[in-house]
Amino acid sequence: MANPRPSVTKFRLLGYYRALVRFDVIPNIASSAPKSWPLLTRSIKLTGAVFGSLVLVGCVSMAPARETPAQVIEIPQKFEGTSNGAETVDYAPLNWWSAFEDPVLDGLVQRALKRNLDVAESAARLRQVSAQARLSRAALLPQANVSGNASDTSTPIDGLAFGDLAGGSPITRIDNEAYTLNLGASYELDLFGRNRDDFRATRQDAIASAADFKTVQLSAAAETTSAYFDYVDAVRQIALTERTIDALRDRANRTDERFERGLADSLERYQIRQDLRSTEASLPQLRSGLVATKSRLALLLGAYPSELDEALSQPLRPRLVFEDVPAGLPIDLLSQRPDVAANYERLEAARLRIGARRADRFPTLTLTPSIGTQAGDPGGAFDFANNWASSLVAAITAPLFDGGRIKANIAAARAQYDQQAAAYARSVISAFGEVESALADYDEQRARYARIAAQLDEARGSRDLQSRRFEAGTGSYLAYLAALRTVYAVEANLSGAARATALARLGVHRALGGDWTEEAEPDPIEMRRAKSTESDQGGAS
Repeated sequence: MANPRPSVTKFRLLGYYRALVRFDVIPNIASSAPKSWPLLTRSIKLTGAVFGSLVLVGCVSMAPARETPAQVIEIPQKFEGTSNGAETVDYAPLNWWSAFEDPVLDGLVQRALKRNLDVAESAARLRQVSAQARLSRAALLPQANVSGNASDTSTPIDGLAFGDLAGGSPITRIDNEAYTLNLGASYELDLFGRNRDDFRATRQDAIASAADFKTVQLSAAAETTSAYFDYVDAVRQIALTERTIDALRDRANRTDERFERGLADSLERYQIRQDLRSTEASLPQLRSGLVATKSRLALLLGAYPSELDEALSQPLRPRLVFEDVPAGLPIDLLSQRPDVAANYERLEAARLRIGARRADRFPTLTLTPSIGTQAGDPGGAFDFANNWASSLVAAITAPLFDGGRIKANIAAARAQYDQQAAAYARSVISAFGEVESALADYDEQRARYARIAAQLDEARGSRDLQSRRFEAGTGSYLAYLAALRTVYAVEANLSGAARATALARLGVHRALGGDWTEEAEPDPIEMRRAKSTESDQGGAS
């Protein structure tokens, strides 16, 4: 539905013009001119009259009314299928990773937001699109220029169409000096809103690029968090594997002694040796994965791996967080998710371009006023009172025949709008599904962690029992080593579950979007202020 409020810019222009009329500024300018300036006087009056009569017309837009895709209107009222409730609580994601209470993670994320190369590339792209928006806005403003010219010509009389000079004058050449100063301007009266809709469309593209920039920021923070937990888990897995190898080697040595004394058969010996070799073989792969994870983390921070040695040499102990993430209402995704917001802005840009292409069917009116001086000596060029010259030209151009170009452009603009409408609806549905999936995954990962934690308690209880039995002489040391091997295996599983739980929580925040940092996004042309103060009027659909 079209916004019924008039443009604030229109009111401002009307206010300026009414103030000029009320305080007799325009008549005073005209009446203060010397009586010898009749053309200048008429030019000033005509300019004021044309400006005042066409201000309203110049604010017209032929863009169709806004239409919200049905899929957006029908978005569910709440997220279903999870126990992660608190739908009515506002989602507050600011610096959410600080809940892990890990200064190393906090420092890495802040560094990624400042030095990530994808963020830098996106920021440069945003500056480019913003500059293009300013370039498009220039078409709405008058273009003025000043020029000066000096010429000295000498022309023979012979061959000129002057006829014979009276009295057989001895003059054989005509010498001429001319000096001019000129102030000229050109302004296209945007009668049907073509330039204005083109500018607004480009401005919407700039706002969409700002949302893209925010998406890249969130992605950089999320990927850094994910890589950090991968690194922490890899360090833990390597440490647990090394401890497991020590336990298996001790067990293999004792089995060899029992085999030599005839207390163990060869099958038991081979089985223990095979378990040891298999565990030893997994260690190089884990170490290689740690190096790769460190390199991935360094790339996210725009650095080389060696630059992270100091930060990663500190204790890496992120606190596990199991609290619910208040998801809020699904409708909030339209403003929280930057990718959804970007698709909406591009939909608006496509709508406005339909209006601009429709306006191509109508005439354009251009005013070209100029004022200056013309004299035969340099000093006379500055004698405005006696040597002034002025002009005011109005030119109107209307399309007559273009071989169907305008009609094809309108059809292409409408097709582009339909594409953006589908993309916007798809992004809303996708965002809703991602949130529900992330919430469900977070619930399941927390439940899995709890079960593995309970299993670890049982494994440690079995280890402690075998230790007491061995000390009392009622159990074997091999049984204790087997129980210890089980503890290490469950601890490795629990480390993986901790990583999965942390990444599931990350997935919820990533799916919900929102403002993760307090830093203001780049906004070189004050796009959002312009968006809130200049409402776009929809025309006939």
